Amino acid sequence: MEEFEEFDDFRDRQSTIGEDGSRLWVYPKQPKGILYNYRKITSFVLLAILFIIPFIKVNGDPFMLFNFLERKFIVFGVMFYPQDFHLFVLSMIAFIVFVVLFTVIFGRIFCGWICPQTIFMEFLYRPIEYWIEGNHSQQRKLDQSSLDFNKIWRKGLKHFIFFLISFISAHFFLAYITGIDYVGKLITDGPAAHLTGFIGIIAFSVVHYFVFAKLREQVCIIICPYGRLQGVLLDRNSIVISYDYKRGEPRGKYNPLEDRASKNKGDCVECGSCQAVCPTGIDIRNGTQLECINCTACIDACNTVMRRIKKPEGLIRYASERTIADKTKLMFNVRILFYSVVLSGLLILIAFLFSIRTPIESTILRQKGTMFQEYDSLHYSNIYMIQVINKTRKTLQVDLELDEPDGEIKLVGGPLIVKNGEVGESQFLVLIKKSDLKSSNTEVEFKVTSGGEEMDEIESTFVGPNALDRK
Repeated sequence: MEEFEEFDDFRDRQSTIGEDGSRLWVYPKQPKGILYNYRKITSFVLLAILFIIPFIKVNGDPFMLFNFLERKFIVFGVMFYPQDFHLFVLSMIAFIVFVVLFTVIFGRIFCGWICPQTIFMEFLYRPIEYWIEGNHSQQRKLDQSSLDFNKIWRKGLKHFIFFLISFISAHFFLAYITGIDYVGKLITDGPAAHLTGFIGIIAFSVVHYFVFAKLREQVCIIICPYGRLQGVLLDRNSIVISYDYKRGEPRGKYNPLEDRASKNKGDCVECGSCQAVCPTGIDIRNGTQLECINCTACIDACNTVMRRIKKPEGLIRYASERTIADKTKLMFNVRILFYSVVLSGLLILIAFLFSIRTPIESTILRQKGTMFQEYDSLHYSNIYMIQVINKTRKTLQVDLELDEPDGEIKLVGGPLIVKNGEVGESQFLVLIKKSDLKSSNTEVEFKVTSGGEEMDEIESTFVGPNALDRK
């Protein structure tokens, strides 16, 4: 690749940073093409889901809630409390492994198709910018022009709409933390009645506005850790947006009257369309780069040019370095199959962990420092402590049954009532006939019920007199 060393200067700096260290503002051309249309449909569906979910309720509670302040979480209508932290940790570990494996196979396809940063920027904020300020060249001219009425009203209107969208979005994001009912009170009661919430709304609106009005692609390049991980996760077999240098090089301007093959020219006609539409300002022909978010804009642009000059599409396409170097088609090989099975297994594991989650979490322990007591002439007794965490949405009256062996349970202090999301404790006696005790430690099995429904099953031991005799 010595003949292409002249293009290697792109590795010395980021695409949006000038030689003097100043930021180079990106003015991407508005993409057009079938992949862009697919991304638009995907983005609108995801935006609709984002804005509709806060209004969905299950049994009076939000469908999704991430209340970090009160440590209350609801995922797909299932309520989780701090006691479910182990599920959260296991899910996060599985999710991280999932992200790593997914990136190894498919690169940053998440960034280009699903990431909220890309969706908001490319399908909400930037279309408004095109509508008010014009196409990419008109935007550049407007920024370089002197301050006049045309510039003031266009810039003013754009930033007003930007902040309005950010302000509205902040309400919906707050709804995921506090619930839509609180957001409704915040709107109807006014800022004075909910000062903390109002300050949070303003703060998030400012941050949201700053990200999409000023930071933009810098979030993907500098701030987002996922983009940084790409460099260590990708290999020659990863499926990324790639330029087919075997077919495209050597580059040369297009002349409809010449035979490119006889002139030793590849299919790349140096039109610059792929670079013009890139939202991070890179030239995909230089290879996979940190800034590339796999948005497919360059694929649509290049395919349009290829159709125009009657060349096969796919000069820029989803491919791996190995398939381009070996001139082979992208195939569903054993490696992809293996990783896909692993990914599916992780998702099944997460689903299984959530499916076996019980509505209550109960613990029964024999009271520390106590031995058996002779309750009456026929029974021995042990005293136990029960702790119940209520993970349901309602108050429960918890009852106990002794499944094995035959015996009797006597609660101390009346029935155990536990409110939703709280922890309840109580002591109780277990009475077992002397004749039924065959050893110093007898296994006992408890059933925890509520309203006649079995909620949990716990095993413990009952200490009899033989334990003392053996000492």
